[in-house]
Amino acid sequence: MAASPRTSIGFEVLLSALKNERDVASTLNILNVLDELLSAGTDRRIHYLISKGGSEALLSVLVNTGFSFCPNYTVLLPLLHLLAKVGHRDSRIGVKAEETGAVLLTLNLLKHNAKHVKMAAACLWVIQVFSSSVSAANLIGENHGLDVIFHLIPQYTTKNLHIIKAAINAFAALLCSKDNVCSVISKGYISGLLQLYEDWHSRDTEQTAIEIQLMLLRCLHKVTHNNPGRQTFISQGGLRLLYHTSQTDLLTKGLESLIEPSVQLMRKCLPKTPLPLTSDQSAYTFLMPGSVHTVPDVDILPDNSSEESDDDNTDKQQAESKDYDDDLETDLNRLCLRPDLDRPIELLPQYGHLCPELSHDFKELNLSSEPEESSPSSDEEALLLNTFSPHSTRMDRKKGDSNNELSTSSSGSQSETETSTKENTTAAAQLETPDFLCHSSILGCRTTGRELRGDAAQGLKENEQVEEQEGGEEFPHCTMIDKLLKTHGACIPHHEPQLYRAVATQTKSIPGFSILPFPDFWGHIPPARHEPMVPRKPNIQRQKVFEDVQRFLNTADIINQVVYDLEDSSLECLSDSLRFFSNFECGNLRKAVHIRRYEYDLILNADANCSQHTQWFYFEVSNMVEGVPYRFNVINCEKSNSQFNYGMQPVLYSVREALEGRPHWTRTGTEICYFRNHFCPAQGRRKTNFYTLTFTINFKHNEDVCYLAYHYPYTYSAMKAHLNVLQKSVDPAIVFFRQQILCSTLAGNLCPVVTITACPTSRAWKDMHQLRNRPCIVLTSRVHPGESNASWVMKGTLEFLCSSDLVAQCLREAFVFKIMPMLNPDGVINGTNRCDLNSQDLNRQWCKPDPIVSPTIYHTKGFLYYLNSIGRTPLVFCDYHGHSRKKNVFLYGCSVKETLWQSGSAVDTLGLKEDPGYRVMPFLNS
Repeated sequence: MAASPRTSIGFEVLLSALKNERDVASTLNILNVLDELLSAGTDRRIHYLISKGGSEALLSVLVNTGFSFCPNYTVLLPLLHLLAKVGHRDSRIGVKAEETGAVLLTLNLLKHNAKHVKMAAACLWVIQVFSSSVSAANLIGENHGLDVIFHLIPQYTTKNLHIIKAAINAFAALLCSKDNVCSVISKGYISGLLQLYEDWHSRDTEQTAIEIQLMLLRCLHKVTHNNPGRQTFISQGGLRLLYHTSQTDLLTKGLESLIEPSVQLMRKCLPKTPLPLTSDQSAYTFLMPGSVHTVPDVDILPDNSSEESDDDNTDKQQAESKDYDDDLETDLNRLCLRPDLDRPIELLPQYGHLCPELSHDFKELNLSSEPEESSPSSDEEALLLNTFSPHSTRMDRKKGDSNNELSTSSSGSQSETETSTKENTTAAAQLETPDFLCHSSILGCRTTGRELRGDAAQGLKENEQVEEQEGGEEFPHCTMIDKLLKTHGACIPHHEPQLYRAVATQTKSIPGFSILPFPDFWGHIPPARHEPMVPRKPNIQRQKVFEDVQRFLNTADIINQVVYDLEDSSLECLSDSLRFFSNFECGNLRKAVHIRRYEYDLILNADANCSQHTQWFYFEVSNMVEGVPYRFNVINCEKSNSQFNYGMQPVLYSVREALEGRPHWTRTGTEICYFRNHFCPAQGRRKTNFYTLTFTINFKHNEDVCYLAYHYPYTYSAMKAHLNVLQKSVDPAIVFFRQQILCSTLAGNLCPVVTITACPTSRAWKDMHQLRNRPCIVLTSRVHPGESNASWVMKGTLEFLCSSDLVAQCLREAFVFKIMPMLNPDGVINGTNRCDLNSQDLNRQWCKPDPIVSPTIYHTKGFLYYLNSIGRTPLVFCDYHGHSRKKNVFLYGCSVKETLWQSGSAVDTLGLKEDPGYRVMPFLNS
């Protein structure tokens, strides 16, 4: 905003007179008037003065006066003061000074007046503002300005503090230039700065020079912007000095302001340490199908596959890793109301069998009104719904097995012929039935009449070597499991341990899991009440940084021994060390390193076939001592911030507590924080920062077996078992409940789709017509494997819709629910955080899903196309998600817009109002 007319005219007159005036007294008068005008007004006056050429006028007077044979310091002193005041608001003052020659002139004035306190201070202030230009700062550095200014910073003194502050500020301003930083490093000034800081810190007992200490820390921050600066800082004892001074600051009232910059500087200078891995790539690798694509039929039965539509791989989404949607208005092709189908319309009828309510004849309504188990309507349903034998035959997984699509990082690659054969093999033929062992249930059996023993953790693995006995005899571990169930009586609603174990035998994973985690086998009871976010103690993150610095400085107590490695099953650990295990469904822990006696670094496994997306963890820990604070550091998290900084806690499941009648996942951990660390990728992914989640746990029991997870785990096998339990629990005369197969995943696991609605009251035309004209509601979940909360919301939704609640009954009578409870089974099974086995985020594949690489998305979209083609466009599409990000999506010409978010009548009706992990979206017809 411009100054007032009278003031603007005055400025112009004064500037004109200043340029032309040669009389000293007149010049002083003009300078004094300008100073008073600028001091009395606001920044707008200064900006107006600059716009009228005020900076150039002042620089011109400075050059004319300074280059005279006998410089008049009576004029120079107020001129420099005024120039410093104006220069702070002029972003181009350095460039202007360089063009007029004022930069070197001011430096020469400083050299000649170093002992003249007022003149030196004025020159330093002007040099500081000139250094806003990198080229001006370089010019000063090239002419030994750094040396001159550094020598003006003395050891501790109580005199002339204002010139010392001016010198430090000018020195820090010059460090905006990389060349000057390199010069400071090469001349050894980092050591000098550290000595100055130590001297001022130790001798300033009256706390009168805290500002000077902060300025010195600022200089150290600037000289450590590059690797040579950080290395020099460490070699000169900078970390140790700041650590000790910070400990003193913590104990001294009034020095709190020094702690934060000291902690930030120590964090910054901790040397980058590669993760102790041989490769950044995931320990799980999956051999992707070949480039010859054939669209498999959705029911995965033999001889029913369809030809693939002409999909071009080059049309896939380019920004797969983005966490946001592209701006739709940048692509006019996406703005059309009804985009073209991405497949031939002739392929859509194959999804017709996924609407069994339209063809079922409901003959049972004429037979009996008593509840009966619904029988499979097809071979497909028989395959999906049969209750597997609890004592299935064990089949060893061999590396050379031609039926095994899955490969680990240590496996050899398979031929293209084998790959082609596997692509045409149905899921039913590919299912293997390894005998599953319940890891901790064996331990629990050993605890009958005595305490759990840590060395029992290996007992289960030894039992893995038991071969199948002839004559159909039971395995010893099966007898143990039966004893456990009989003795302790696990009774979890909608959960049957033996059914879970039987279902898990059909689950296919990359490493070929043969051990069940105890919480998933035994089940758990949800908490009785809401669990509030836990308030975090102040300064806990600062404390953890101090501990990390101490870990670097004092290596005497560092053990640094690997105690668990997902890729090395032969690894043995010390008897007094915690024992870890994660080689089970949904588990994720790649390596555990024993750092100090009660501290462990944990490294997570990246998503399959890639080197990223490390966040989800789920693992077993045993051999603990009661009441000891164990610190766990998950050191390769990738998110830049986390709810763990705002009161979220990891979850823990205790086997001992479960066997004593308290099978709960509980929130646990103290001293929880999440912060950027000094680790880097093992093989040099550039510009990658890792973050540490650290928490401390005091276990309640000696030698217990516990499980720790990012959030309440929910496995693919749990989902399948839950659907089977629901299938048996509903009254088929009241609830129409059908499980069917949407498609097979890359690994050969089945992706179910569930239909839930109310049976008609009779077979009369009116009732059947009402049934077959009910609008559809489509629910999907778990597209991101690490968002397990979405599965728990889906579980509650399914149980509610199958219940006898009056609201649920009304919903069934009004709507047909089409539910895909898990869109990424392979990712969930193998413990990935975000991606499928194809290393792609499936939630970014909706625009152009590949039928081979992303089959669940392809066929879900195809099913939605089919519903739209027969006039049954879903009334509501609800995607249960693990985070609160709002989106607009376009599907087959229907604008999918979010209208209900964490509240609203439809959400309340579904009984979801207390859980934040959902999205409800209506389908609006074009």
